[in-house]
Amino acid sequence: MERPGERAPLVLGDSTYHSITESVSKIAERPPTMAWVIGFLVSASLAAWFGICILYLFYEGVGVWGNMNPVFWAWPIVNFVFWVGIGHAGTLISAILYLFRQDWRTSINRAAEAMTIFAVICAATFPGIHVGRAWLAFWLAPYPSLNLWMWPQFRSPLLWDVFAVSTYGTVSLLFWYMGMIPDLATFRDRSKNKWRRMAYGILSLGWSGSSRHWMRYEKAYALLAALAAPLVLSVHTIVSFDFAVSQVPGWHTTIFPPYFVAGAIFSGFAMVLTLMVPARQIFSLEKLITIRHLENMCKIILATGSIVGLAYGTEFFIAWYGQVPEEKFAFINRAFGPYWWAYWTMVTCNVISPQLFWFKANRTIPWRIVVISIFVNIGMWFERFVIVITSLSRDYLPSSWGYYGPTWVDWSMLIGSFGLFFTLFLLFCRFMPVINMAEVKSTLAGQLHHHHGNH
Repeated sequence: MERPGERAPLVLGDSTYHSITESVSKIAERPPTMAWVIGFLVSASLAAWFGICILYLFYEGVGVWGNMNPVFWAWPIVNFVFWVGIGHAGTLISAILYLFRQDWRTSINRAAEAMTIFAVICAATFPGIHVGRAWLAFWLAPYPSLNLWMWPQFRSPLLWDVFAVSTYGTVSLLFWYMGMIPDLATFRDRSKNKWRRMAYGILSLGWSGSSRHWMRYEKAYALLAALAAPLVLSVHTIVSFDFAVSQVPGWHTTIFPPYFVAGAIFSGFAMVLTLMVPARQIFSLEKLITIRHLENMCKIILATGSIVGLAYGTEFFIAWYGQVPEEKFAFINRAFGPYWWAYWTMVTCNVISPQLFWFKANRTIPWRIVVISIFVNIGMWFERFVIVITSLSRDYLPSSWGYYGPTWVDWSMLIGSFGLFFTLFLLFCRFMPVINMAEVKSTLAGQLHHHHGNH
C-alpha cells in the first residue's frame, strides 16, 4: 500500500519478472483480438486510399489541391509540420529522460519511439509530393553529383529540413531498434514457430544476455541517447526557420524556434496518451503502464501547453509593441479575420483544454485523459493551419487576397496519413515488444530493493 507522501509504484500488483515477460509476449504470441482486427482493417483501408490519392496527384498534378494564389503553401506543409511535431515526444522520453535517469519512462518509451518513426514516415511523405515534379524529388538528397546547380540556394531552410528530418529519423530508428534487441531475443527464445524463431533470431543479432553483451549494449544505448537528445531541439527549430527567416508578416518572428519545440513536445505527448491509454486497456497492461505514468505525461502537457499559450500572447504583444503595421494587421486578421474560427479553435484546444490537468481527477481518469489529448492534437493541427493559411491568404494588397478552401484530395490525404500512422502502429503492437521488458524488470528490481530497505 502506498504511504502518505510516497510515490506510487511504477509496476503494480504482484508482478514478477516472469509475469512481465508473459504480459508483453502474449500480445505477439496469441491470435489478434477483435478490436485489433477492426482497427487494422479501418486504418489499412485509409492508408490504401492515401496511396491512391498520391497516384492520382502524380497523374493529374498539384492542381487537385486547393492551393491557390496567394496561398501557395497549404495543407501539405501544414501536415508536414504537424507530423514532425508528433514525433518529438518519443525522442524526449527515450533520450532526455533516459540521460536524466527518470525511471517512469520505462513502460512508455518503446511505444513512443515507434510513434516517432511512424510520424517521421508520414511527415516525409508530404515534401516529396509537394515539390511539383515528384519524380525529381531525389534532387533534395545529398547524393554525389557534378550538377551542383541543383541546390541554387543552399542557405534555404527548406533544404535544411531534408538533412534535419533524415538525421532525426535515422538516429531515432537506430535508438528504437537498439533498445529492442534484448526483448527480441526473448521473443526468439519463446517462439514455437520455425519462421518466427528465424525472424526474431535475425533481428536479435545473436543476443545471448552475457555480461559482455549487456556492457556493450548499455554503452551503445547511452551514446545514441546522447546523439538523439540535441535533435529534440534542433529538428523543430530548423522546421520553424522555414517560416521565421522569411519576410512574411506573421512568420518573421524570433520566438518561433522555442515556440515550435514546445508545441512539438506538447502535441507529441498528447499523441502518446491518445495511443497508449487505449492500448493499455486492450492489451491488459494496467500493471505496467500505471496511472503514475499517465499523470506524469499529463503534467508535461500542462507545462508545454502553458508555454504555447505564453507564445500566443507574446506574438500579439510584440505585434502591438513593435508598431509595424503589417505585423499588427497579420495578427488582428488571425483573430478576427475570415479564419477567426480556426484561430479560436486553436486557442480553445491548446490553451484552455490543457489547464484541465491542474485537477488531479483529470490526470488520473483514463477516458478524460484521452478526450483532452485528442483536443490537444486537434488544436496543434489548427495551429499549423493558422500559421500557414492566415499569413498567406491576405497579402499586402487587397487585390491579392484570397480565401483558401481544401479540396477532397486535401481531406483524403490528411485522413489517409492518419490511416498510415495507425496501420504502422498496430503492426508494431502485433509483432514487436510494445513495452521494454528489460528496463521494466530493472525498475521492478529497484522497486523491490527500496521496499525491502524500508522494511
